[in-house]
Amino acid sequence: MYLVYVIKPIFESASIEPESTIQLVENGNTVAVGVDELKEIGYQINEQGEMSFYQVQASEQHEVGEKLLTEAILSEGETLQEIQATTSNQYILLTTDGAIKVVEPSFVVSFEGDERFMNPAVRYPLGEDAIYIDEDESTITDFSFVMNEEKAVIIALTEDNRLIKTSLIAEDDFNYDPEFSAEYQLIQEDFDAIDFMEVTPDMTLGFVAVDNQVSVFELDDDWDVPLKGQFNPVIEEQAEITAMALLSGSSSVLFGTDEGDVLQWFEVAGKEGREFQQIRSFKASDDEAITKIYPELYRKSFFTSTPSGQVGLFYTTSEAELWQGKMLDSDQQIMAIAPRANGLMLASDGQLELLTVHNEHPEVTWSALWQEVWYEGYPEPAYIWQSTSGSDDFEAKFSLMPISFGTMKAAFYAMMFAVPIALAAAIYTAYFMPPVMRRTVKPTIELMEALPTVILGFLAGLWLAPLIEEYLPAVFLLLIFLPLATFITAFAWYKLPKNIKVMLPEAFAPIIVLPILILAAMLAFQLSPIVEANMFGGDMRKYITNDLGIDFDQRNALVVGIAMGFAVIPTIFSMAEDAIFSVPKHLTSGSLALGATQWQTLVKVVLLTASPGIFSAVMMGLGRAVGETMIVLMATGNTPVIDWSIFQGMRTLSANIAVEMPESEVGSSHYRILFLAAFVLFVFTFVFNTLAEFVRQRLREKYSSL
Repeated sequence: MYLVYVIKPIFESASIEPESTIQLVENGNTVAVGVDELKEIGYQINEQGEMSFYQVQASEQHEVGEKLLTEAILSEGETLQEIQATTSNQYILLTTDGAIKVVEPSFVVSFEGDERFMNPAVRYPLGEDAIYIDEDESTITDFSFVMNEEKAVIIALTEDNRLIKTSLIAEDDFNYDPEFSAEYQLIQEDFDAIDFMEVTPDMTLGFVAVDNQVSVFELDDDWDVPLKGQFNPVIEEQAEITAMALLSGSSSVLFGTDEGDVLQWFEVAGKEGREFQQIRSFKASDDEAITKIYPELYRKSFFTSTPSGQVGLFYTTSEAELWQGKMLDSDQQIMAIAPRANGLMLASDGQLELLTVHNEHPEVTWSALWQEVWYEGYPEPAYIWQSTSGSDDFEAKFSLMPISFGTMKAAFYAMMFAVPIALAAAIYTAYFMPPVMRRTVKPTIELMEALPTVILGFLAGLWLAPLIEEYLPAVFLLLIFLPLATFITAFAWYKLPKNIKVMLPEAFAPIIVLPILILAAMLAFQLSPIVEANMFGGDMRKYITNDLGIDFDQRNALVVGIAMGFAVIPTIFSMAEDAIFSVPKHLTSGSLALGATQWQTLVKVVLLTASPGIFSAVMMGLGRAVGETMIVLMATGNTPVIDWSIFQGMRTLSANIAVEMPESEVGSSHYRILFLAAFVLFVFTFVFNTLAEFVRQRLREKYSSL
């Protein structure tokens, strides 16, 4: 129940609820709004160029609706032509004479005793003086602006139809010093009127949309601004572009259409290099155009609005429609997303309205967890688990398929190694071995189960894996030499004169094969370098990788199969041996009395009668292999890939939980998905055990009459 309790929130629907409404004191139309990270202080900018701050959540010092600060952000004589808000809460004010001014609301937290104070202020990263975009101080008709600590880049269309690029390079750091030098570049003359314009935050690409044709310019060259390519995102839809925005991370471009669709495009590696391609589409409205797109700052979510005020919330990677409803009076109503995407700020009729957005886990859907997903920068959809990265704009990838597959793969190779050995040992010990020897052998094998799996994993990773890599041909020679040595020894024993055979009791005869098998193994390792030099060019690993095209990892499924098989053998052996030994003696005696040989009695009577127990033993071993943690943690490369190759590693559900749970943030999507992985592991073992019990009962009913 606790697993379900932790997992449940990731599948809850998004919701939007009103939180507070305040009355504005200033006159004039609102042109921009916003709220701080903690959703305590909201702010608005009016067309007169004044920024005002209001308390939108009650605090110990201020009531809801109290005005905290008003500051004029335009100098006397400056008139506001346009304002743009960046996703990082900077506001770029374009004046009618072609100059810009960058303002950024800041919130200073201080403490006096136990009291906490938050004081709003206005910061000017490029200084309080307006900056002309064009070297000739021309009027600007359209522009796009991006800035970081070291540089600001603007692409703009002047009144005389010149498309230009302006770079403002900091002398030190814009966080501490607004001093800069300006560089101006002409991109193209006689450029038509622009519909939409965007610059990526890394300042490498500029997107300019004109009449549904999108031109992509390379902005990272200080001497030239070449055209990288062009594409029409709506040519197949036969629609018109009505909105454009960059998704968080800026690898994807979103296009809204007059048909109510939002199209996601990003670069994909093709035959002729990287080219933009449509990846997904979202139906945001059935009968209205998409007029505005509001991307979130840190996640791949975005809001849309229509002329009637219909608002939609979507998540690109999971292709999920999270919320839709009537929220605005019209698309002209000002809206802003809170920095943590947990709220919305609206402006209407002289009011500021704060809404709470409950949307903690938009990236998690069943399709995102279990189906192939086309992530940004990848050539095609794929199953990928990659929960963390060093980059702030990294998108976590939470496909459970690779780690579920890794669990099954590890269990499969472990059972391939363990089942034949354990069952053969159980049959011999229970049916053929003398009681005196059985009393020693059986406890010894069962004692193997007491070995800590962390020790087995340690030995497998640090000793066995390098040994197999160095003597890889010997591993394959063993598959030939050991069976061959067994058959030759058995045939030789069969041909020996009876007077020699009687010297050793028949039940002890198979022990003779042990030194022969040891010699065969030693011969395989002695021949390994010779075989490798003559057949594989001196390096079998390189031969497998280069000539056969099969990747080889030192810590692979072969190492895991041997190490985990060694841990599983005692479980299967003990239960299977008990089941075979418990077959009633009158059944075997009756069979032998009727003329059946020992082998016939074993196959036709003993194994059939013991089959329920043998099957249960195998399924118990499988359950142990599926849930194993330390061996797969230490003896595999822990790479979450889907590949059946015995030379490739894997990552299992249990190892993934052990590695990542200590590093996950409590309550985050990552944290809850790890609990979901634990639930999936529980389901696996539950299904295996239930199936084992069902089959065991059927076998018991079938052979109970023997």
